Amino acid sequence: MKKIAVVGTGYVGLVTGVALSDIGHNVTCIDIDQEKVKKMRDGESPIYEPGLDEVMTRNINAGRLHFTTSHEEGFVGKDVAYIAVGTPEREDGTADLRFIEAVAKDIAQNITEDITVVTKSTVPVGTNDYIIGLIRGNLAKDVTVNIVSNPEFLREGSAVYDAFNGDRIVVGADSAEAGDLIEEVNKPFGIPVYRTDVRSAEMIKYASNAFLATKIGFINEISNLCSRLDANVEDVAFGMGLDGRIGNQFLKAGIGYGGSCFPKDTSALVKIAESVDYDFELVKSVVSSNKRQQLVMVDKAKDVMGDLKGKTVALLGLAFKPNTDDMRESPAIAISRELLLAGADVKAYDPIAAVNAAHFMPDGVEYVGSKEEALSQADAVIIVTDWAEFKEMELSVFETEMAAPVVFDGRNCYGLEEVSGTNIGYYSIGRRPVVPEKVRVAE
Repeated sequence: MKKIAVVGTGYVGLVTGVALSDIGHNVTCIDIDQEKVKKMRDGESPIYEPGLDEVMTRNINAGRLHFTTSHEEGFVGKDVAYIAVGTPEREDGTADLRFIEAVAKDIAQNITEDITVVTKSTVPVGTNDYIIGLIRGNLAKDVTVNIVSNPEFLREGSAVYDAFNGDRIVVGADSAEAGDLIEEVNKPFGIPVYRTDVRSAEMIKYASNAFLATKIGFINEISNLCSRLDANVEDVAFGMGLDGRIGNQFLKAGIGYGGSCFPKDTSALVKIAESVDYDFELVKSVVSSNKRQQLVMVDKAKDVMGDLKGKTVALLGLAFKPNTDDMRESPAIAISRELLLAGADVKAYDPIAAVNAAHFMPDGVEYVGSKEEALSQADAVIIVTDWAEFKEMELSVFETEMAAPVVFDGRNCYGLEEVSGTNIGYYSIGRRPVVPEKVRVAE
């Protein structure tokens, strides 16, 4: 088993460090936030990720998982150092590498013996060459450093499961020795390892995310056609998915993707293409299509209800997907902004993300503590996140709580048959509306 340092304790870094310790390695996670480190030492995860606290606590108690703010302590005697800090999107769409640069210099100044540096962060093609140059140019001691690109493919909300049940582990190395070492580190996971060169590994991450975003964008565009042609997008998607060449994953129509990966990585890939004078029109169209899709339910509400000024609109769900509190690029942000601009009063509820949402959402949104409170006397509701709490709720709640039971379901949480026979005006994605003869739309 190896001695490993992991720099950065966000979704990628913390899950990576915890998983590596769980398969037997001695892992030290490094973060500059003292309060965050203190909580993690006590087994408290700073992020909401199902199952993570339990695995953290198990490995802390076993003496395999440690946390520190000291780079000197974190890097001493380590065989491998993982870089797992953020690469946020700049205003121009390029990846901001300032945190990567800082870590590279910290590694150079604090390592005491030969080491292999592994980049987990999503970085533009060619960045690992830049990182190894920075490290070797700032070394405080005469040691040998190799670099490996090992992109992550974790899904927020199921990251712990994915860490132990992934489809593949990509190891990109220009040094056979370094590649062998990282393959050995990952062997206990029992997941197939794909070996390639560093730049191809970097590209695999961007290409994978861009392809999945394209698949989501495609079915959303099909859903918009289905709405106009009286077809059912769920039946269409199912029929498509039966084709083994297409598959059924990422064919769920909705109000667009969000989160920390797809929006950032598609924009970054467009910029990477531009840097080599290539116009990646396909991905550019996916980016613009997704922005439009986020507002499709607001547009539908305006069509159905007319002027939204003075109307109370409830939002159920704020996180970009269920089982996470991540608000980055959540459709709720654009939806609430558009509703407020239209003069609506916006009440919002999310079972986990409400506190985090306040840092992202526009001013003027009222946050409430339950779905019933959000729906109380609302003129309409937009379902933004398909939390189980919403999918499993009795439809009668809409009728008893709302001033007018008009539901705009951005995640197709309910079957058309179960809505039929209620007094709910129901509008979903790519399916026919269900409108009873007497729908009480508030004046």
